[in-house]
Amino acid sequence: MADSYDLVVIGGGPGGYTAAIRAAQLGLKVACVEKRANKALGGVCLNVGCIPSKALLDSSEMYEVTTHKLARHGIKVGSVALDLDTMLKRKDKVVSELTGGVGFLFKKYGVTPVFGSAKLLAGKKVEVTAADGAKSVLEAKNVLLATGSESTELPFMKFDGKYIVSSTEALNFNPVPKHLIVVGGGYIGLELSSVWKRLGAKVTVIEFLPRILAISDGEVANEVHKLLVKQGFEFHLDTKVTGATVKGDSVTVTAQTKDGKELSIQGDRVLVAVGRRPYTTGLGLDDVGVKYDPKSGRVEVDGHFQTSVPGIFAIGDLIAGPMLAHKASEEGVVFAETLAGMKPHVNYDAIPSVIYIWPEVASVGLTEEQLKEKGIEYRTGKFKFSATGRAKAMDEQDGFVKVLADAKTDRVLGVHILGPRASDLIAECVTIMEYKGSAEDIARCTHAHPTLSEAVGEAARMAWAGKPLNS
Repeated sequence: MADSYDLVVIGGGPGGYTAAIRAAQLGLKVACVEKRANKALGGVCLNVGCIPSKALLDSSEMYEVTTHKLARHGIKVGSVALDLDTMLKRKDKVVSELTGGVGFLFKKYGVTPVFGSAKLLAGKKVEVTAADGAKSVLEAKNVLLATGSESTELPFMKFDGKYIVSSTEALNFNPVPKHLIVVGGGYIGLELSSVWKRLGAKVTVIEFLPRILAISDGEVANEVHKLLVKQGFEFHLDTKVTGATVKGDSVTVTAQTKDGKELSIQGDRVLVAVGRRPYTTGLGLDDVGVKYDPKSGRVEVDGHFQTSVPGIFAIGDLIAGPMLAHKASEEGVVFAETLAGMKPHVNYDAIPSVIYIWPEVASVGLTEEQLKEKGIEYRTGKFKFSATGRAKAMDEQDGFVKVLADAKTDRVLGVHILGPRASDLIAECVTIMEYKGSAEDIARCTHAHPTLSEAVGEAARMAWAGKPLNS
């Protein structure tokens, strides 16, 4: 007989494991199916995405600080050597501890982990094929699809796992590439290339669009471009990649500029980071009638994550919205609580995004370009970190905070931060937007002195009152 559950979650990533744990906390009998061969929970984020990349970003930033910044603080350092093996092992240890933590929570709350590839069957049944080929069937009152996404592969530049790689393989380059060519100027390409640039690689970024970070606020993206060029990045914008040839230990990438100029760029590794696509391979969506967009791969859902098939739901990267781990996690919690009879919600207008280059980029809400497109009248408040005492003391003066507020109501419509620890500073702005607060609300909050957060308060004051206090 098939095992029976209130909920079977397919996918053990941030959306899936969060939904499974929350549903179990609320008294439901839950199983979570994960296909990763090493039986590690946590999905792409914990295993080969958010967590390992941030571990390397922090390690490489420490190396950068030691080799290039300490002297300005009066700290003299002797010979500095890179031990890449230790750095990579540390990254793997961080991943192992966190994925193990998910397993601990499953055990604590009674979630049953099932390892293997899942396929939907009629009647809300899930067939699981284990690594050894053994098959089992799970019956469920409800099934949640949370299988995440995978790197998009260019048809004329196939991944080979060594020379032409996705973000997964780019986490484990050893030795450091001499010349890393990055196809795609989005956050994944810039974050990973920042790691290897700091550790000694030459980095060339090829972007099809006229600017990097296409979905970010334009002013922020332009300033990031300038700062990365200053750090030694080379960019080819408005340039279309046409192919790549591997010969020996080198790769030659061919490309064409907007005005028709042919380019040939030689390196030893190529990272293709042109986006991600929902992962639905082998799920059997067509077999059970789950509707999805064949072009984007996105599964169609209603306001409660219900697909076209009653009892089958989907969240995270499978559905519309930004492909962010915390967006998937929030949807997982809301789904589980709704299933248990509660009435939660996800405020998609207040989901932050962060780009972990240095200085960091963080944003929430609408960009100036989006406000203009929508015809919304707004006021702008901007404050540079160079005008704050803490940033000067830290020797981290690049960047600014920009607050966008409704011209009539003063309600905060968007905040964009380029600067040190922007990833932490954005939380205050998310909270204000969640409660439909105003620029005045931020400005009237007391920000400790001296802190980086003062820049947020002053930018808000600029948007509300037209002038900051400290400038």
